[in-house]
Amino acid sequence: MSTDTSNCIFCRIIHNQAPAKIVYQDPLVTAFNDIHPVAPVHILIVPKKHISSINEIQPEDEQLIGHLFTVAKVIAAQLKIADSGYRCIINTGPDSGQAVFHLHLHLIGGQRVRFPMG
Repeated sequence: MSTDTSNCIFCRIIHNQAPAKIVYQDPLVTAFNDIHPVAPVHILIVPKKHISSINEIQPEDEQLIGHLFTVAKVIAAQLKIADSGYRCIINTGPDSGQAVFHLHLHLIGGQRVRFPMG
């Protein structure tokens, strides 16, 4: 896991050192609008603990990672996309399109999503 978080934009957002439209926050995660949305709802759910990717998850992070999905469910209900459906995506590594190396879950919805993926 990377320990230098000074250049991590998501760490700066979590610590209120960079702007973002925060839609949800609790002791474990911060969620905010993606600056390049691909759908009417495109929220990033970010653990406050800096974990660079799925490849860096440790056994003690299991509850935190599960919490990302619980928060996705809560936000989807709040934004009224739970019934119509939504997509949750976590990219890992450059070939996946991961641009910020701080693990984050994309919550995407508000319209029919495109298929196929990849």
